[in-house]
Amino acid sequence: MTDLQTRRGPARAASPAAPAAGPGAASVARPGPLLALVLSGQFMAVLDTAIVNVAVPTVRTDLHASGAALQFVVAGYTISYAVLLVTGARLGARYGYSRVFQSGLAAFTAASLACGLAPATGWLIAFRLLQGAGAALMVPQVMSLIQRTFTGRDRVRALGLYSAVLAGGIAAGQVLGGVLVSADLFGSGWRPVFLVNLPIGVALLAAGARLLPRLPGDRDRGFDLPGLLVLAAALGLLVVPLVLGHELGWPGWGWAMLGASALLFALFAVVERRLARRGGQPLISGRVLGAAGLLPAVGAVFMILLAFAGFMFSFALHQQSGLGYSALRAGLCSAPIAAGFGVASLYWQRLPRRLHGLLPPLGTGLLAVGYLLLGLLLRDGSGLGAAPLLLSAVLGLLAGCAYAPLFGRALARVAPADAADASGFVVTAVQLGQVVGIALLGSVFLGAADLPAPAGDSGHALLLTTAVIGGAVALGAGFAARAVASGRTEATSGRTEERTEAPAVERPGAPAVERVEASAEGRRAGG
Repeated sequence: MTDLQTRRGPARAASPAAPAAGPGAASVARPGPLLALVLSGQFMAVLDTAIVNVAVPTVRTDLHASGAALQFVVAGYTISYAVLLVTGARLGARYGYSRVFQSGLAAFTAASLACGLAPATGWLIAFRLLQGAGAALMVPQVMSLIQRTFTGRDRVRALGLYSAVLAGGIAAGQVLGGVLVSADLFGSGWRPVFLVNLPIGVALLAAGARLLPRLPGDRDRGFDLPGLLVLAAALGLLVVPLVLGHELGWPGWGWAMLGASALLFALFAVVERRLARRGGQPLISGRVLGAAGLLPAVGAVFMILLAFAGFMFSFALHQQSGLGYSALRAGLCSAPIAAGFGVASLYWQRLPRRLHGLLPPLGTGLLAVGYLLLGLLLRDGSGLGAAPLLLSAVLGLLAGCAYAPLFGRALARVAPADAADASGFVVTAVQLGQVVGIALLGSVFLGAADLPAPAGDSGHALLLTTAVIGGAVALGAGFAARAVASGRTEATSGRTEERTEAPAVERPGAPAVERVEASAEGRRAGG
């Protein structure tokens, strides 16, 4: 894969605080503004997932949308987003990260305008799918640029900011969506939740033309069209019955689609292995999947995001269609859990270093209990007082303390040359977790309460939903424990190799993830 080239300025010198860049890593003249730019694009993509949640009841009323159509309005964006993320990562490596980032940003901005002007539910769903496709081109380039531009402590900090942006976008989306829907600007109702992307997108496009480096692509990179088609079909067969199942009474064809999805995922694995044996370049290489601790870390991240997205969707419906809250009030009441997630993602490294290895399994285990406890507090349909809101903030803190270290563990041991493939895979898991969470947990909630429902019935539906969430997060705690154990094994093996090969560049007192990453990069730099 072609290394990043700087547009201007000297290369950043390695120092004891940051290990020497390994193969494929590169410096940029203005890394701070570049990071702010790409994270702003990431923020906008996440914002558009969350901002629609509080607008759902208004969309239902204005466009006379069914429950299934509403789920497609929310999940359609993340369906195309998740299906195309790996392809977006491959296109970035082939045609240049900056070029593909700008193309995706332009498509996302144009589709946002079309969503805001959509005359009917069908058009809105179609434009949401196009919007998700634009995000799928843009977002993988963010992680690829971080992986290929930052090393050592700078990379750990950038990954923390990336995680904080994910949660910050959700928090901002809940509040901003409530403000825009409640304001009903010029009688436009829900439409500003999409139109708000227009000025942001235009500003980022202008900034990108000035700040993004001119990066050559590697045209020798394969595209793997068969793998893309099989994966897209498998994901579609998985998500569509989850979205439509409740509304249509779980018909037989829905179960058949779920079964076919499992078969196609197996076929995808076969197609990728055969392509690799022939010397081709599969969408997801075995070298990436073999990175220490990556698969269990991704499994835990998937479960955390499944729970988080599904809860936020169900919680918004409970507040507006069960408790009768306005969109603004619902957004403000949903903010504590998302804000807690963002704060913990950004500052978890300030906790004592001896606790860092415990955070993923302990935080995820407590999170499973906490979701169920919150459901018990809200089961009678009473209003949201101080105790539920405080508990929701604690749940956000626990989710961030578990998610951010896992995200770092999943990517810290991936070689810079594999950055595009790894980022596409991990970010796909993140988005697929949100898709399945909204579809599956939304079906559980809507199956237990025929909205609009009495507050008590809605509260009972939320309790049932949080019970399912608790089970999913408990499974995630098992994955988190395996990820931590794999990291310890790899770190021990790495120290043994260091004594016989090349010394690693480490900074005393650095976080555990950074020390492992420094060790690996030091060995790669040392040959």
